[in-house]
Amino acid sequence: MHEYAITQWPDTAAINERLQALVRMPMRPIARNHMGTYERVLEEKCAKSRQMTDAAKRIIPGAGQHNIAFNYPFPVAIERAAGPYLWDVDGNRYCDFAAAGGPVLLGHNHPEVNKRVAALLETCSPATGFFHEYEFKLAQLISEHMPAIEMFRMLGSGTEAVMGAIRCARAFTGKTKVIKVGGDFHGWSDQMVYSTKLPKSATWEAVGIPNEVFTHIQETFPNDITCLEQLMAENEKLGGTAAVILEPLGPESGTRPVLKEYNRQVRELCDRHQALLIFDEVVTGFRVGLGGAQGYFGIKPDLTVLGKCIAGGYPAAGGIGGRRDVVACLAAGVDGHGPKAYVGGTLAANPLSCVAGYYAIKEMEKSDAIVQAGKAGDRLVHGLNALIDRYRLPYVAYNFGSICHLQTSAVMQIDITDIKQLLEAEPRKRMMQEMAAAFCVEGILCVAGSRFYITAAHTEEVIDQALVGFERVFQKVEPA
Repeated sequence: MHEYAITQWPDTAAINERLQALVRMPMRPIARNHMGTYERVLEEKCAKSRQMTDAAKRIIPGAGQHNIAFNYPFPVAIERAAGPYLWDVDGNRYCDFAAAGGPVLLGHNHPEVNKRVAALLETCSPATGFFHEYEFKLAQLISEHMPAIEMFRMLGSGTEAVMGAIRCARAFTGKTKVIKVGGDFHGWSDQMVYSTKLPKSATWEAVGIPNEVFTHIQETFPNDITCLEQLMAENEKLGGTAAVILEPLGPESGTRPVLKEYNRQVRELCDRHQALLIFDEVVTGFRVGLGGAQGYFGIKPDLTVLGKCIAGGYPAAGGIGGRRDVVACLAAGVDGHGPKAYVGGTLAANPLSCVAGYYAIKEMEKSDAIVQAGKAGDRLVHGLNALIDRYRLPYVAYNFGSICHLQTSAVMQIDITDIKQLLEAEPRKRMMQEMAAAFCVEGILCVAGSRFYITAAHTEEVIDQALVGFERVFQKVEPA
């Protein structure tokens, strides 16, 4: 029987109420004089990073190629990684809560995984284009742990896997309409940029994408089961719904957390309207538990999208799993019968990624790393909430095991149809960026100043040390 990182489901209704209150109240940023000091210190202690990224701007757009790297006022350049820590080119050590955006669960440079990868490279190329034993062993291992995955097709990333899952759902059902939960992040493919990050934002982020692409993409609001039910009923008159795709914790890894019963209600609606349910477990797969969010909730989606953890932090991590009759649409080569959804990828299921993923998951089995990381997440959020109370701040901290959130500006909670909130979007975004810069000076790296992915390498001592840095930042917040 699987254990899960989430020791207790948070009161998501209360959290959402607090988040809505936070977005309506005046901002509580770091005081201007203290922020100026943080900026000066960052310039001094990260001088080589600044020099390197300034030079990179001449040849790399924005001087960075990873979404989590675009830190204010400039990206830090990382040189070394081990366990829970990163070191930049200036020699500064950071407690790493970014975890490369989530895939690093065991900690950086895990010796056992690295040993297995090195052994593979003694005898095989990182990529051959042909079948390899470990792509079978990894698929088999994933199927053993994930209750809804009867077959698995590996691809190169979570974005590719979402694209393939939607194509597969349409091929299997013969329907075209796909409903996503507004604010969910499902990668950067054309269709899924619709209402990404913020509900009701529609094509706000869709620069360079023709509107025609979104003809068959629809949006429902998080936690609003009535809205989804009405939308699916209307689709019945137009040929039906091919699939509903969602993040099982809520948009942006639970930045807008869903009620615990929401996923079950969506499953019931999909069954009623003969639509497929797609769980995007790019983040939650092998982070919430070996059984994924689907195992935690006891729900079987028809298709599961995986990424991040399945290659153990190595590149080319992504894939589609699910019901045998549905996933058969993705049969490669000459195999398969009936409709066939075309997917591919030169580096998909390469030997290096597959051996890394296989042994990373085996290490998770042996060491109980997922539960350990979840307990570390509990400790971090407990400490953050104690600090929030001590300094009488309106901030909101909560977690789903090792996936932790600290909302200070609530920019991700704005209602884009409310002009007052919309006008505050940029200032609130800047406040979040400044928080990230202050955390950086205090030796803490995270995602967008608000999201923290915990690893099994984050011991109690590491968490407690980080909390000292958080307290120093909170002490410099403007008074109410």
